[in-house]
This record gives sequence, C-alpha cells and structure tokens, in this order.
Amino acid sequence: MTGREWAGRVAFYVVIALITAFMAIPVLWLLSAPFDTAPTLTTSLPDWTWQNFTGLLENPYALTSLGNSILLSVGSAVLVTVLGALAAYALSRVSIPGRDALLYVLLLLSSIVTGTAAMVPIFLLMFELNLIDSQLGVVLVLSGGLLPAAIFILKDFMDATPRSYEESARVFGAGPLQILRDVVLPTVRPGIATIAVWAIVNVWGNFLTPFILLRSPEKAPAAVVLYTFYTEGGQANLGLISAFSLLYSIPVVAMYVFVNRRYGFRFHGGIKR
Repeated sequence: MTGREWAGRVAFYVVIALITAFMAIPVLWLLSAPFDTAPTLTTSLPDWTWQNFTGLLENPYALTSLGNSILLSVGSAVLVTVLGALAAYALSRVSIPGRDALLYVLLLLSSIVTGTAAMVPIFLLMFELNLIDSQLGVVLVLSGGLLPAAIFILKDFMDATPRSYEESARVFGAGPLQILRDVVLPTVRPGIATIAVWAIVNVWGNFLTPFILLRSPEKAPAAVVLYTFYTEGGQANLGLISAFSLLYSIPVVAMYVFVNRRYGFRFHGGIKR
C-alpha cells in the first residue's frame, strides 16, 4: 500500500469517526440529561438525581399519554397491515386495466397531499362523522394516510410469492382467505413486520393530527403532552423533557430490536424460486 492510499484510508476513517461522534451526541444527551439535577443543552456527566422522573409521576397526563400513544400506534398498525395485505393481495392476483397506474397515483397523492395540507377537509369530515375528540377518528385518519404506501410495498412481496404454492393449496380445497392466511402471509412475514413497525413509528411521532382532533387532555398521546412541558413564555423544562423523551423512546427502540431480530426488515419481497 502506497503512502497516498494509506493517508486516504486514514482520512476516510477519521471522517467516519467524526460523523459517528456527531450523531452520538444527541443520544448521549438523552441518556445523561434525565438524571441531571440541572440539565442543559450541553452533554456532560450528570449530577445524579431521580427528581425529573418524580416530576413526571406527579404530572397527571404524562404516563397516561404513553398508553394513549401505544393505543393509537398499535390500532393504526393493525388497520394498515390488515387492510394493506388484503388490498395488496387482491391487486397482485387480479389483473385490471390501469392497476399499476392506480397504485402510483395513490402513492403520489399520499406524498403530495400530506396531513398538513388536508387538515381542514379532514377536520370537517371528522366533525360530520362526530369523531372529534375520538381516538378512533385519529386512528382512521392516520391509517388512511399510511395505506397507499403500505399497499404499494406489500404488493411487491405478494408479487414475488410463487403462485404454485397457492395452486397446490387450492387443489386441496383451500379458499382464498385460507390461502392468504396459511400460504401467502407466512411467506411475506418480513414485509408485514416492516409495514407494522413503519406504521407504529409514523403514528408514534405524529403531533399535528391528534393535536387538532383531540380535545380532552386525558386522550392526548405523548407527542402532544411533550408540548406542554414548556412555559407560557416558551421556556423549555429540560428536566421533564429529557426524562419524558427517554421514556418516550424506549418502546420504539425495544420494538425495533425485537422485530429486527425475529423477522428482519426488507422493503422488497420475494423468496428464491
């Protein structure tokens, strides 16, 4: 190895180390600030205390909001995966004119017409359906926004499933739903896991939709309650915010590790034929 190649490799590793250190600073702050008596925006060794977590326990909505976030996220994930799998399987197995164009149009519209742009008509629709201040209304709105992309991704998994498996099951008298449940879904489990985690993460961090549609503080998810840890003058209570952020991130990290170890993540389907 020449001197120039050696210097280039050293420079490359130095840059990677600097980028890694830069990305690790927020994580280090999240791990240290909740246990500091007077946390600041800098990362330092904390003056250990449990006072910040005690303050969260005294807040009547902090822990309840985490349960609300779990309810909204899991409800939306179940709805998106079930309806997305059924729609993707139907679109994969039935040939209709303009099928692919329809998928691309749905995906395009779901990317362009975001929740912010469509919030006024969505609010009016929820008002007409009497779903204002209803967690069901939030689940329906968020699920509707995630479904096009979920169908688009799951269809790729459905397309890559060999139809010979389904034909064999059909010979033994299996119906369409039984084939989907016992043959197709076990084959596309990585795709189902990916969509479920993706839906949970999107709903878990969503602020605008529940903030607009929910009126009762006891129904608010964690993303909305986190906004209340600011004074009227906009001053952040870093102690409560850091402690709550740590609790807020644990379920998502644990879910990601569990699903990744058990199923893995893929955004393309298929098995070797």
